[in-house]
Amino acid sequence: MKLKRMCLSVVMFLTLLTPGFAAKPVSDDFLVDTIRQKLAADDVVKGGAIDVEVKDGVCTLKGKVEEEKQKSRAEKVAKKVSGVKTVVNQIQISRP
Repeated sequence: MKLKRMCLSVVMFLTLLTPGFAAKPVSDDFLVDTIRQKLAADDVVKGGAIDVEVKDGVCTLKGKVEEEKQKSRAEKVAKKVSGVKTVVNQIQISRP
């Protein structure tokens, strides 16, 4: 019984500490770098001529790609980055 109470006390104490160790907000600059890296590494997007801007977690993609699938894939890649709240896709399709 004593052990049970002690374990419960430890669990409650750790629960109270958890918010102090929670992940800190990610900076917009870090998000820009991360998104650029992921876009450059993606086989569909292939880097492309895409500019990335982030303000308060809102990512705006601008630039030109050759195909619709590159545009939609760029948006999906950006949305998957932790810390991105939403993506505004302003990428234009320009066929060579």
